[in-house]
Amino acid sequence: MTTMAPAPEFLADHTGQPRPLQEIPLTYEQARLGMAFHEAGHAVLSLAYGMHIVSSEVIAWETEPGRWALTGRTVHQAAGTSPWHFAAQCAAGTLAHVTYLMAYGLWTPERSAACAAEHDRELAIDVLARFGYRLGRGHVPAGGKSWGMVQGMARRKVGHLWHEIRTTAHAMNEHTVLSGDEIAALTGMVNPLFQGGAA
Repeated sequence: MTTMAPAPEFLADHTGQPRPLQEIPLTYEQARLGMAFHEAGHAVLSLAYGMHIVSSEVIAWETEPGRWALTGRTVHQAAGTSPWHFAAQCAAGTLAHVTYLMAYGLWTPERSAACAAEHDRELAIDVLARFGYRLGRGHVPAGGKSWGMVQGMARRKVGHLWHEIRTTAHAMNEHTVLSGDEIAALTGMVNPLFQGGAA
């Protein structure tokens, strides 16, 4: 953990606006591991869907003596990926985070609600819209899917890949940042090359 806050771009959503901060009533160690699970969910599903992972990390800093903040970041290349697979990896972070709370005996309704990463949903909606796909927040748009449907896709994949997500999360918690190749080596998955050349 550092005493310096990350650069503003690390705390902004894809539109450049600051991501909302929510307090989760957990110890620092529990919350940090939860964030590692969140990012591991994104990273592992991205690999499973054929995306290239550059890195995935937990970012923690002390906001004032005895108080801290956490976020995470997974950098990937998704060119050529199915739009619905891209959306599912966006949903996977929160699902892996909530599954961590349940698996480790930490789940409460308040903690679960605090895991909601609406910026991930909004990123999926906006990216898919650029390619002509319709993703609805609370409804099924004509010719599209609802966020709930995408969460269902992601939930099945998170369950199937839980061992890989757990392995990645614990390694990330220990080392703070992992490269995509390190995640692939840990999980036995493949980190595809960047489109058009080596990473």
